[in-house]
Amino acid sequence: MAPPLKILIVGSGGREDALTWALRRSPDVGLLRCAPGNPGTERRGQRVPIPATDVPALVRHAVEERYDLVVVGPEAPLVAGLADRLREAGIAVFGPGAKAAELEGSKVFAKRFMARHGIPTAEFAVFEDEAEAGRFLLSEEASYPLVIKADGLAGGKGVVMAEDPESAVEVARAMLTGRAFGAAGTRIVVEERLVGHEASFFVLSDGTHGLDLAVCQDYKRAEDGDRGPNTGGMGAYSPSPWLDESTRRSLLHGVARRTIDGLAAEGRPYRGVLFVGVMLTPSGPRVLEYNVRFGDPETQVLLPRLATDWLPLLLGAARGDLTGVEPRWKDEAAVCVVLAARGYPGAHATGDAIEGVEEAEEVEGVEVFHAGTERDAAGRVVGVGGRVLDVVALGGSLAQARERAYRGVARIRSDGLRHREDIAADALAQDRTGA
Repeated sequence: MAPPLKILIVGSGGREDALTWALRRSPDVGLLRCAPGNPGTERRGQRVPIPATDVPALVRHAVEERYDLVVVGPEAPLVAGLADRLREAGIAVFGPGAKAAELEGSKVFAKRFMARHGIPTAEFAVFEDEAEAGRFLLSEEASYPLVIKADGLAGGKGVVMAEDPESAVEVARAMLTGRAFGAAGTRIVVEERLVGHEASFFVLSDGTHGLDLAVCQDYKRAEDGDRGPNTGGMGAYSPSPWLDESTRRSLLHGVARRTIDGLAAEGRPYRGVLFVGVMLTPSGPRVLEYNVRFGDPETQVLLPRLATDWLPLLLGAARGDLTGVEPRWKDEAAVCVVLAARGYPGAHATGDAIEGVEEAEEVEGVEVFHAGTERDAAGRVVGVGGRVLDVVALGGSLAQARERAYRGVARIRSDGLRHREDIAADALAQDRTGA
């Protein structure tokens, strides 16, 4: 009998808490640690006080401890080459190398990659010069509304919808001068605004093969009715009623596998999970973005729906062999409601005490994942991030999962938290009407 495995998860958010929850349930997992983790992950494993962005320290720690698997949660360490350094040291790591991670690290690279490999996406133009961008945005070539994206990593906030030329010029100027997103915005993508329903499509890759996972949908806008600024995500649900089997096959073969094959052909083999954000338009699916890691908060609804063990899937991708590994999914649906700090994604307060997490988890089917929490000097759990808690519920139907999730939300008490009230409401309407 093989000894239990030593596993390190890198990150400190709700996605990483969900990953510790999922892996803690595997009978083959022994020592489980999270760097740096949060008060949620410490309920399931040990915390290691190393920031997710400190690549040299993470490599030293992983080599000293000889982990059997390192699972990298956030994108920044992947873009910085953490997976490459770990593989060079002989450690299995779930996450792509820096060259493949450029799919998320640079929106310009991603758009040009899609153009090279015939992957359907929105029409786009790239600008580095403020005056050149302004001339285009004020010309008849620009069709409004349109989308302006910062090239680099901006914490899920580097996408702005511009309704008219004046606001577009101001957004472009703020990005290109570094006022909006620093170096991440000194090159921008301007693209047509696609209309339809968004969906999140996940594929595990071992560098050669792609294995699609359950489909999720998230909510990027801060306010009900998809109003307000873009955020890192205010909620999610799975499965999605918007994706039929034909569309799934189209995404798997026409987008995901074409992406994996294209990366391999360019010397950028992909090992890990590929997140494809798509818009389901009347003329077919179009790729909005790539993420080179599990989405957040989509992970929080994806992981609980797996009926089998997550460990073989993550290990297979990390070791470069997913042969014979097949996920089975529960018939149940999952809904996640994000509790965010008031003011998020703008300036927001921190340090507000949080109570009622244990009471929320007494609701049948509910788990609460910590996304932006810490303990204060008195040992109380307090909010320290923009997105603070993820209340996730499983149910026999989407309606039941949603009802349970909001019942859990109602039991959590904190002066500094807010949430959307309409997560999964559109999906329920679609289920009822079939429209």
